[in-house]
Amino acid sequence: MGRRKVELKRIEDKSSRQVTFSKRRSGLFKKAHQLAVLCDLELVLIVFSGNGRPYEFSSGNSSRKILERYRAHLESEKIVGGDDHTAEEHHPYPCDRDGQFLRVPEGEEIEDMSLTDLVQLEHLLYAKLGHIRNTKTIRMIETMSVLQEKEETRVGEKL
Repeated sequence: MGRRKVELKRIEDKSSRQVTFSKRRSGLFKKAHQLAVLCDLELVLIVFSGNGRPYEFSSGNSSRKILERYRAHLESEKIVGGDDHTAEEHHPYPCDRDGQFLRVPEGEEIEDMSLTDLVQLEHLLYAKLGHIRNTKTIRMIETMSVLQEKEETRVGEKL
């Protein structure tokens, strides 16, 4: 007998939601472990529960070491990539010296733009989105470090 398809929507019953979270979290961590072993890689997986409690899985090295490697990688990409200012130097819409939009083109302005201008706008938006994602990731890593330190402090106080 096969499995039935589960409808993806929020589970309203709190205890059922907690049981599902617990089971799926352990399944996700199991898959992460399998991926790490099969592909010989270092992996960190961080999951926050509905009430904000962090759960983490780390293969090999400690999570902190892997996250520091990732942070260093992001920083080196910033230096090598130069924040992609070359695409921002020739755009037909108003931006300040840092490439920040002074005003986002909309409506008829976009319809009147040439294909080249639209492609340049798209590249600029992707660059900005990448920057936002990197910033978000760094802040999540910093938050995770602070939470780990708080948890270590609380565990130390309990002993």
